[in-house]
Amino acid sequence: TSAALVLLSSSVGALVVWKWLSKKTIQKKMEEARRTRDEGMKKMSKAVQQFREQVPSVQTDAILSLPLLELTGRLQEGSLSPRTVLYTYLEKVSALEVTQQTNCVRHFIPECEEQLQEIEQHEEKGLLHGIPVSIKDHIGHKGHLATCGLVQCLGTLMEEDSVVVKVLKRQGAIPFAMTNVPQSLFSYNCSNPIFGQTLNPLNPQRSPGGSSGGEGALIAGGGSVLGIGSDMGGSIRLPCSFCGLCGLKPTAERLRWVPGLPFQPCSVPCALGPLARDVDSLALCMKALLCPEMFQLDPTVPPIPFNEEVYSSSTPLRVGYFDTDGYFPLPPCMRRAVKETRHALQAAGHQLVLFSPPRIPYVMTELFFKTFFADGGRTWLDVFTGDIVDPGLRQQVYSCKIPRVVKKLLALLLKPLQSFLPLKLKDVAMISTCRSVKEMWNHHHQIQAYRSQFITQWKELQLDVVLCPVLGPAFTTGYPGKLLTAISSTMLYNVLNFPAGVVPVSTVTEADEEELKLYKGCCDDPWDRTLKQAVSGAVGMPVAVQCVALPWQEELCLRFMKEVETLSRDK
Repeated sequence: TSAALVLLSSSVGALVVWKWLSKKTIQKKMEEARRTRDEGMKKMSKAVQQFREQVPSVQTDAILSLPLLELTGRLQEGSLSPRTVLYTYLEKVSALEVTQQTNCVRHFIPECEEQLQEIEQHEEKGLLHGIPVSIKDHIGHKGHLATCGLVQCLGTLMEEDSVVVKVLKRQGAIPFAMTNVPQSLFSYNCSNPIFGQTLNPLNPQRSPGGSSGGEGALIAGGGSVLGIGSDMGGSIRLPCSFCGLCGLKPTAERLRWVPGLPFQPCSVPCALGPLARDVDSLALCMKALLCPEMFQLDPTVPPIPFNEEVYSSSTPLRVGYFDTDGYFPLPPCMRRAVKETRHALQAAGHQLVLFSPPRIPYVMTELFFKTFFADGGRTWLDVFTGDIVDPGLRQQVYSCKIPRVVKKLLALLLKPLQSFLPLKLKDVAMISTCRSVKEMWNHHHQIQAYRSQFITQWKELQLDVVLCPVLGPAFTTGYPGKLLTAISSTMLYNVLNFPAGVVPVSTVTEADEEELKLYKGCCDDPWDRTLKQAVSGAVGMPVAVQCVALPWQEELCLRFMKEVETLSRDK
């Protein structure tokens, strides 16, 4: 017995030592990553200082205030040099004006100086000649990490540029910074244990959204004029809503996707897209990316160039609209934004038709979440092996760790009660799985069938586009992790694989705040009350709407977004 006790004590002791050593190793890797980032910032600050000594009379504020179209025009005509523009933006970021306030930059790209020298030697100027561009953490750049906020990704440098980075460079753009993301990308907060929490530049008590939150914060803070993000459930559109920017999630296959984490499903594909201060910037970016170089580098991208005629059209549109999806009622200010935009569109000569999206609770539970957690979340949990879980993800991680038998039991117990429970408790799919290959095939078929139903309903109403709400205003930091189911407004168009964009049209008013006090949501359940807490006190924060078109009609979606933007500015 005593020998057994000694053996048990030794085993427990060894396990404790092993866990302690593992934690020390993780902490050492994270410290090294942060040190590398800080050293890169110091080098950029030094390069900016040298430039300022050589050219002391740069009108920094004037350059930073130029819209992208005007900036490209000045660079094309030669009244501004790419060198001046690049170092002006580097100064804005490296002087800690943006990074210290928001912690949005994961790493500078020192090769931007080599790219600058290369484009200075070219006589032919691309559409983005001399434009500094920021890119999301996991969009591959040669010689740099694509961390996804995970320790396991800290040891592998990208061997080559991703296709989108190659095309940006061929169009004369200068990728200069990589931006922060939430751990594993599966969150609309923006925090990870390595680089920390990114904050909203408009209010540091609030989240910038995610998972392209670093992009949202950097652009809204004035540190970038154009960024490239990705969207798998709202990851471009939510940062734009929270930070007051314009952003487009294209049809996923319209731009080359970036290989990333193993839990990215093909049935609900991830899309690359631009974020910027105005819609014209998004259109210019899409026009630059949808070029022969893109189609040559990746033959899987359909060779469909940007259709300028559709984007520039002034033909009146037939617009479907709704202000609630019947699943997660949004705060009063977001519904007000849809109502005011609808009236403005009608006054401008467009035809508005009420549209009711079908079966959103079913889409959330049986299609969206079941896609990601088909295996009970085991593939997703694997990415946290040897890592510290970010506090914002602990709730999801713990739910995935529930034993499979318990999950099945909970699913069986909750299913008969669904008609009596709050809608958010219908997220049985968060604990249910695809139990066989046949069930997985059926799941894929259900997604295709839903897309067909949605398109049929759209066509029956002869719609061109749809106007609808987007989640907002910006949540207080820490709340996105408590409200994963609140993303129904954006998630829908990932399941459908429709192009969808966000445009800021207003700000939260005192009247909105008063109306929020009466907000009950669906049934004044814990989720509704948490949402109320998340958005309260947001007077002055941006309020946006969402614009949607059918697959492959990015130009029409952008044209509609431009119309909404113009009308909102004319108010």
